[in-house]
Amino acid sequence: MNAIDTNVLVYRFDRSEPVKRAIAKQLLNGLAAAGDTVLPWQVAVELMRQLSAWRHLGLLTPTGVRRLMITVRRWYPISLPTEPCLDRALQYAEVYSLSHWDSLIIAACAEVGVTTLYTEDMGAPRIIDTVELVNPF
Repeated sequence: MNAIDTNVLVYRFDRSEPVKRAIAKQLLNGLAAAGDTVLPWQVAVELMRQLSAWRHLGLLTPTGVRRLMITVRRWYPISLPTEPCLDRALQYAEVYSLSHWDSLIIAACAEVGVTTLYTEDMGAPRIIDTVELVNPF
């Protein structure tokens, strides 16, 4: 199973990064077609924050923000973390020297059986526990 980090989704919609946008679009379309990808809750929330920032800059309307969030949710089901995910995240933050935000995403991925997380961050490429971090850019 796969998951996508926020930065990959942001590049999909960011017109200021045409090269990364094209790569993200191709990757995300392929993952959506395969049907084996989840969207961690935190990634969905971080994407909503970024889209809202674009709205405040006049780059998106409130309707545009809502439309993009609905689109992403149609592509990938949202994976909700459980309470034990917090303990796992604390362990990952300590063992792998991750920020608490990054450790939460990886813990949520590990919890639901994600084996590949597409991200530009967290030192990708690397493997953390059972999750391989792949930089598609």
